[in-house]
Amino acid sequence: MEEKFNIGIDLGGTKIETIVLEDQLPIFRDRIPTEAEKGPDHIISQISKIYNQALNVFESDDFSVGICTPGSIAPDTNLLRNSNTTCLNGTALLTMIEEKLNHNVNIENDANCFALAEATLGAGKDHELVFGIIMGTGCGGGFVFNNQLRLGPNLISGEWGHSVLYPDGNECYCGKRGCVETYISGGGIETQLKNYGINYSAKEFLNNKNKNGLEMQIFDGFMNNFGRAVANIVNSIDPDIIVLGGGLSNLANLYNDGIEEIQKYVFSESFKTPIVMNKLGDSAGVYGAALL
Repeated sequence: MEEKFNIGIDLGGTKIETIVLEDQLPIFRDRIPTEAEKGPDHIISQISKIYNQALNVFESDDFSVGICTPGSIAPDTNLLRNSNTTCLNGTALLTMIEEKLNHNVNIENDANCFALAEATLGAGKDHELVFGIIMGTGCGGGFVFNNQLRLGPNLISGEWGHSVLYPDGNECYCGKRGCVETYISGGGIETQLKNYGINYSAKEFLNNKNKNGLEMQIFDGFMNNFGRAVANIVNSIDPDIIVLGGGLSNLANLYNDGIEEIQKYVFSESFKTPIVMNKLGDSAGVYGAALL
């Protein structure tokens, strides 16, 4: 039986946000600073502080707790990995939180929480198989089938950012070369620009209406690589809808020129998959945490 109340906590690098859902409707929201520079124990105390605020909103023992965080829990060690709140990497984060809160906790990475929130309450609502894409500093994603996350035996389902577009391509921090993330994430774009001596942020570059010849060449390459990467998803699982999130998802070209680029690489004479912008914005993480 599903719990009547769901507490969601979004553990970000600068802020910790909470939400309480009653029958999937928000009845409380708040946020406090993470203060990550004070270390893991302080971060756990901040989570406990905002959790106790959420508990004061309702009187019931019938509730769940979900945590959204960058990075993921390694299945072999149960330690956090790949978090940009680097002081938490290598810690038994889930165990630490459960001991502090004295309650069972579900924890997932931010891309999975984004996908779950958009599939359940956002742009992917009422679709059976939803793929949520985050294009931000990196590239993440998540599969949701019938409002349930598909995690996989390796807990890496949806990690499309580390699919290889080009063997022997750009170096990636993961140790491989040619990963999607190195071509179409904000960080990947900025690395490419710096290699050409161009000092724009990804957002400035993509939204610049007066690109010169070299800049247009880089931009066209970005759009083409977006098409290749998304087409690989479509060819693999053919989702009912793809929802884009992250800072780069605001680029209008993705929803017209980008769709044309996808069509070039889809193994079908027609391309019918809706490619849509998210509806929940930066609230998707905390909603997704509550829905875990």
